[in-house]
Amino acid sequence: MKKTKISSVTKGAEAAEPGSAAGYAAASGQVHTQEQAGRHNITFSGPAADFFEGALLGNGGLGVVVTTRPDAVMLHFGHNNVWDIRIAEHHAEEILTFREVYDRFAALPDDLRQLTDNPWYREYCEMAGDNYSKPYPRPMPCGSLLLRYDRRRAEVLGHTVHIGDGRCTVDFLIGGKPAVFELFVEAEQDRVWMSVTDTATRSQVPLFHEARLIPDPKTPQEFPPVHWENEAAAGVLSLTQILPHLEFPASPYIPHKQDKAFRLAVRLAGAEVVSGGDKARLDTSGKSGGFLACAELWEGFAAEVAAGGVIADTGTVIGAQPGPSASAGMNAPTRTGYDHALAQTREAWREYWGHSFVALEDEFLERVWYRNLYFLNCSVKAGITCPGLFANWSYGSIGAEWHGDYHMNYNTQQPFWVTFSSNHLEKHLPYADMVDHVLPVSRKWAREYYGLPGAYFPHSAYPVEMSMMPYPVPHWGWEICETPWTVQSLWWHYLYSMDKEFLRSRAFTPMKEAVLFMTAYMKRPEAYGQPWEDGCYHIFPTVVPELYEITPGFARNSDCLIDLTLTKFLFRAFISACAVLGEDEAEGALLTEVQDILNHFPEYPAAESAAGRVFVSVADEDPEVVYNVPVPLTTVFPGEEHGLHSPPAEYQTAVNTYRNHLNEGGNELVFQPLAGARLGILDLERFKRQISYCLLPNGTCTDKALMSGGRYSDTDDFSFMARMGIWFENFALPAVINECLLQSYSGVLRFFPNWPEQQSAEFRTLRAVGGFLVSASIRAGEVQRIEVFSEAGAPLSFYIPWEQGAECTRSSGEVQVHTGQTGDIQTFAGETIIIVKQDLTRYQRQNGG
Repeated sequence: MKKTKISSVTKGAEAAEPGSAAGYAAASGQVHTQEQAGRHNITFSGPAADFFEGALLGNGGLGVVVTTRPDAVMLHFGHNNVWDIRIAEHHAEEILTFREVYDRFAALPDDLRQLTDNPWYREYCEMAGDNYSKPYPRPMPCGSLLLRYDRRRAEVLGHTVHIGDGRCTVDFLIGGKPAVFELFVEAEQDRVWMSVTDTATRSQVPLFHEARLIPDPKTPQEFPPVHWENEAAAGVLSLTQILPHLEFPASPYIPHKQDKAFRLAVRLAGAEVVSGGDKARLDTSGKSGGFLACAELWEGFAAEVAAGGVIADTGTVIGAQPGPSASAGMNAPTRTGYDHALAQTREAWREYWGHSFVALEDEFLERVWYRNLYFLNCSVKAGITCPGLFANWSYGSIGAEWHGDYHMNYNTQQPFWVTFSSNHLEKHLPYADMVDHVLPVSRKWAREYYGLPGAYFPHSAYPVEMSMMPYPVPHWGWEICETPWTVQSLWWHYLYSMDKEFLRSRAFTPMKEAVLFMTAYMKRPEAYGQPWEDGCYHIFPTVVPELYEITPGFARNSDCLIDLTLTKFLFRAFISACAVLGEDEAEGALLTEVQDILNHFPEYPAAESAAGRVFVSVADEDPEVVYNVPVPLTTVFPGEEHGLHSPPAEYQTAVNTYRNHLNEGGNELVFQPLAGARLGILDLERFKRQISYCLLPNGTCTDKALMSGGRYSDTDDFSFMARMGIWFENFALPAVINECLLQSYSGVLRFFPNWPEQQSAEFRTLRAVGGFLVSASIRAGEVQRIEVFSEAGAPLSFYIPWEQGAECTRSSGEVQVHTGQTGDIQTFAGETIIIVKQDLTRYQRQNGG
């Protein structure tokens, strides 16, 4: 690479002419992301009576599914903070230590077909899995609001989710005239505002003649009965549900200080509350000024939430109210209040959309990008409980599969992959909170079960207080990769932000605890020396995610590829973190242990396939095996060892692995294509078809099977996961698109590495490693103007996308010329750098042309 300084020629790039290639970026740059998002609203024609047809709304805490029937509109409420908090923690004295289980395994015959053929192990697994077999903890649906209308005079035509500002509009014909039922979730409060207006005049009109609150039909029978608090004069319906702390609450109910509760209330203008406890008769004569309503959800400790004489701080049932009534806690709905809440919510969405922007000639991929970032904002928010498998939308048993919990072998991590490149670091904070939450039980498990220092992060966990591992069954509970994987994104948060305070206060301790465990685990006597005879430290025993379990003779239980690549990632990250924070001396002994293991690290398992040399999950594995999690691709992602930056031989092995990979589906929609994008070989048309295969009517993507031959048979329903819930993990789909537009994981910016040459595209302020916000466009196969804003003043390195070199104009006005493969600039915090193709005349002069 050559770099030549030139005196200040210009203060910035020349203005683009209309219609020029550079003008494409300039013109689209005038569009705010909120308006661009609004081009991809989600529409549904006719009644949407099914949960998975309904409109999804939310503010990151409160989630609402709006379904429409030919006779009513039904709103289903959920919240990330609201769980059935009961937990089963039995058999603590029967759970053997790791050493005890290991010794028993080692004594079993190697010729068993599977370990569960041994009666002791089969019974042990049943005992160890007993707690997890209970239906709790789980996300607790918060009830439903039914708004009934007379289908003789009104007809629902369909609905639209306006993703630009978080609204849902439902189109009606009322007496043959068009009308709109509009509703939205307030951005900062857990409220849903509702209004019906005449399409032509915009005046409020009546539609519904009855409102009814309905407790969730799957509310456990052992829960205390719903408490109703209705106020006729105020037009209020309210239900309160206690969520008991005790696994087996007494009957009649005895309050406990750790009980939680939620209260759902709706206040209706012009309502008359009738007997029956859960219904309100609404005025349909028009005298009340039409339909206007507000519903609100409160959640927290029962003593703080419950009203109407349910619970007091003393933990006893009383006759007087401990706090304000539902009506006192809600302002009467007025048009002014409605408009004010809508304006604030629109502004909050505008701020959210302002973080990043794409304009793609491929309309389908642009739609995927905006819609999934919409769902992300609806379902996760700083200061709110980290979502589980199905986020904040639930009803009945929907959202309860696998407890809707945290699964640390990809499900919990995946949705947060999108937060970095999409410039939504604030959305990653609930994940960091989750790591803090599980750290105590992880330390305890490392100490008491393994007899080792540090923290062993769990296979499954809940957002409730835990004193033991929820799933201590060895065949999945021994997945070692989950420990480095759990803390990986904490390091990413630092790399993409360069926020030393986050690194020091939120990331360093969990990372160190994971390192302590991994070094001790790999230096156990069983993991090196005899019988290995290779001088390496090994990860043994372990389990391949979703494959093999514990095998007789531990034949498939050492040095799993994903364990190795993520452990190497963790060790290197810890070395860097110590240097950044000045902890080299304080952590000297541990760093010596880490470096010793890195110097004696096992080789990655590989095999010869029809596609050539490929990585496999464990040694001596058939490369034609059908996987569930794309383990052989993990050196590309999330391991970040292999990609376009790799030496040719390593790159080719990774490419072969990608092309040879067989996946049964369900855990690959984001995971596998992201690896393809990192290699620059993702087939975008096939990617789009796979997304279409998984699309639900509500615009989200479910998990679907792809092939039999692994765990699935030819008679299995390939859509069996579609009705389990709204799969939170798939909201990371924009991360795949981002990697096609910009890559920075290697520390060097690479522009449009997996984008079709003849398709135009533009992005603005995608976040890159080094704390850079990057904007660029491509047209007719050529990269146009690039803009890089440096938040932290880190060194900037980029691959030059033009053969004739690049001109870089800094905020100071200084112009630098870079030729060769890469350009390097030491930036200053707050500086903006404009990068354009070098002037052809200057290029020819410098190269003797």
